[in-house]
Amino acid sequence: MSSDQIAFTGSILNAPGCMLGEGPSYDPHTGTAWWFDIVGRKLIEYGLADNTAKIHDLPVMGSVLARVDDDRQVIATETGLHLRHRASGRLELITPVEADNSVTRSNDGRVHACGAMWIGTMGKNAEMHAGAIYHVARGEVTRIFPDVTIPNSICFSPDGGTAYYTDTDTNRLMRVEIDPTTALPTGEPQLFLEHRGEGGLDGSVCDADGILWNACWGGGRIDAYSPDGKRLMSLTVPAGQTTCPAFVGEDASRLLVTSAREGLSAEQLADDPHAGSTFLLDHPVKGRFEPDYIL
Repeated sequence: MSSDQIAFTGSILNAPGCMLGEGPSYDPHTGTAWWFDIVGRKLIEYGLADNTAKIHDLPVMGSVLARVDDDRQVIATETGLHLRHRASGRLELITPVEADNSVTRSNDGRVHACGAMWIGTMGKNAEMHAGAIYHVARGEVTRIFPDVTIPNSICFSPDGGTAYYTDTDTNRLMRVEIDPTTALPTGEPQLFLEHRGEGGLDGSVCDADGILWNACWGGGRIDAYSPDGKRLMSLTVPAGQTTCPAFVGEDASRLLVTSAREGLSAEQLADDPHAGSTFLLDHPVKGRFEPDYIL
């Protein structure tokens, strides 16, 4: 282990393993973490105070969840944004995104402070350039980056003026200036960093200091990058296919990390017994709570 790689300390959450765990988020109003098993069509609700999980079956593949208010959420799915009523779990399609394209599904996404969401789509079998990244605000859908294979790392700087994203197929993490009042790009994307070596760029979150925390798929770690793209440290996670971090806890000072066992052989699973588990890391961070989505 290199000097800037920190050994795992934390816990494995008391929740079922996921084939493709993704899209973790946290609701500070209820102390509840949420994440998806995309290919399993499940939404996991996890109470951090009592370490209990509830599993909600979904009729579609979902990958991103955001709070609307005390009673409602939005989830991004293979057909677009659905309004989810928390009490009943009932879904209603409110903003179609590629609803007529059976090849694709939603993948990574995040809400900007202005209340708009960026959503990435991709082929269900990672078909080359089948997906795109969209800006969705109050029902209006704008395709901002076409021809994406595996969209990931969508997150925003603390001042709301910069967006980050990647196509995992290229392992190039991009940054683009955006209008803080709309989250629409105002310039051309620039290279933030190019990942080399083991693993690939997956989901990311950006903390209150502008440090970007990225899950390294195939690397079993979370990498922290400064606002100028320098790697600061790596936090070891006991599952090779780490997928996405989220800030959780009363002060957003902990990282919850999802993982996947999709694509692993029986032999690989024997060597990676926690693949698909969800983890809570002890290493303190200066996190931020996610904003609500504005209908």
